[in-house]
Amino acid sequence: MTILLLPEGFALPPAPYLVALLLGVAVVGIGARRRDLAVDERHILAFVPWMLAGASTHALYVVDALPSMLRPLGGTPAVYATVAVVAGLVWLAADATFADDTGKRTARALGVAGLVAFLPACGAGVAVGLSRGTFAPVWPAIALVVSLAVGAATWVVLRRTVPRVEAAGVVGALAVVAHALDGVSTAVGVDVLGFGERTPLSRVIIETAAGLPTAEVIGAGWLFVVVKLAVASVVVVLLADLVEEDPREGALLLGFVAAVGLGPGAHNLLLFAIAG
Repeated sequence: MTILLLPEGFALPPAPYLVALLLGVAVVGIGARRRDLAVDERHILAFVPWMLAGASTHALYVVDALPSMLRPLGGTPAVYATVAVVAGLVWLAADATFADDTGKRTARALGVAGLVAFLPACGAGVAVGLSRGTFAPVWPAIALVVSLAVGAATWVVLRRTVPRVEAAGVVGALAVVAHALDGVSTAVGVDVLGFGERTPLSRVIIETAAGLPTAEVIGAGWLFVVVKLAVASVVVVLLADLVEEDPREGALLLGFVAAVGLGPGAHNLLLFAIAG
């Protein structure tokens, strides 16, 4: 099962980077436990720019556009730990600075810092595409629009068929839209742009659809979209009850579900745009 889940290119960074990342994760984990950080949907939404920053950094890694000193931090799985450590330290600093606040200013500071990290990384990606003559944003833009429409429609259907899912709130909707983005962007990459799928389990789903009679008409990516939306919808429905029972744990788990969809989806869009 592990082999089916790990993407191509999965490799640990060199020992010095690995040790630094592990120490950073430990520091953030201990700090978060000691400060007993408050977590609600505002904090999860504040992490969205950080997810996008990680996705952009990994796209730069894939096209070999990161400086040599930073390159070990941009691969899989190092990029996840890197973003978690930096964002976690910012969160701890903001929480200490606004200790008497209700959490609003902490979430705002966390989100602004995420934008500061994301915008240069995204801009660097665009600059690479332009300099290499491979910048092609049309299909990624189409994929983004379709993803938002499909994700929003799925959320509306969920709310009407399973009313209790509303307890998942904005983060629940974000999770569904995030996985729509991953699914649709992957489908566009495979069926339109000729990119391959790096995760073996996802590749199996796409190859299964490619063997169906419908492949010549609607391509092979549609089944991946359906599977992603179905799984995300089921998970969000299941977590909706947890959000009511334990809002902090529920928000954290929903945030994780959103991250594993938004990160890959945003990475696809930028990679497709800058790699032509």
